[in-house]
Amino acid sequence: MKNEPAAIARRDLIKAAATIAAVAPVTAAASYTFAAEQAQQAQLAQPTSAVPTTQVTTLAEVDFGPNTKLTIERRDQVVLFGLNRPDAENRVDPETFQALAKAFYDYDHDPSLRAAVLFGHGERFSRGIDVEAYRAVADKGGPLAGLTDVINPLNYGTLQRKKPLIASVHGDTWNLGHELFLSADVRVAAVGTNFGQDENAHGRFPGGGSTVRFVRDAGWGNAMRYMLTGDHWTAEDAYRMGVLQEILDTPQGALDRAIEIAVKIAACAPLGVATTLASAHLAVDSGDAEAFSRLGVQYAALYRTNDFIEGRTAQAEGRSPVFHGN
Repeated sequence: MKNEPAAIARRDLIKAAATIAAVAPVTAAASYTFAAEQAQQAQLAQPTSAVPTTQVTTLAEVDFGPNTKLTIERRDQVVLFGLNRPDAENRVDPETFQALAKAFYDYDHDPSLRAAVLFGHGERFSRGIDVEAYRAVADKGGPLAGLTDVINPLNYGTLQRKKPLIASVHGDTWNLGHELFLSADVRVAAVGTNFGQDENAHGRFPGGGSTVRFVRDAGWGNAMRYMLTGDHWTAEDAYRMGVLQEILDTPQGALDRAIEIAVKIAACAPLGVATTLASAHLAVDSGDAEAFSRLGVQYAALYRTNDFIEGRTAQAEGRSPVFHGN
């Protein structure tokens, strides 16, 4: 457990270094605070109504407006991405996923940004995918089909991040939320974080990368013990399995620590950081490409099964599902 005696001083330093610039949104789902020159380009390329600038200083719930599903704040060379659907348990719908994909692309192509932090507003990081919202895109190649200038937030596919991402999680971190967590390069969590990859218990399967990354990072037995049963696990369990680097006393402490790590990375040589990531991915991802390439088709196929319907019906009725394998 990491103590946080310097938390207040660290927050003051971050505030002093923060550079906030109002930017027109690329999508209505996100509120951007990138560099002013990018704002002007975005306004010329796609005139839309401006979204108010946001400044994240704590994990307390803040009203960013009904269309701000992803908050984005620049702090000098670090950018913070905040999932902002607390009323929906931070479940990720296609619009939020698209906003995050565009934000990751912009981050990766902005030479003045060197590190990023992903976190969740409200009481939890994310309870995963918004299943009903995804029905409309399940058979159309997924939410990113046909889009350009995006990077899959789960960090697999044709384009992948070249810059580091630190994940700070707290509360419920389930399913797609856990897979976003696994896609990060460094991961911290608050005490009391509740991890889950329970799709098998609801007629689905972990289609966002856990069948690859969770198995690789935690070991076959550890990953299968939770994915096949649908049981949840704690931050202490995640640390024991090696998928979590640090546990902090509070959600705010976890976010502060993630920002601190990001600031340290940003102070390092950016070409060295990029080469380190590229070399490491070359070593560990070379055998994963085929598995990742089939996830979308496999996930979409399960949406058409009776077991999927039974899983959703049982959840709505508050009962245990009865699956028949069809």
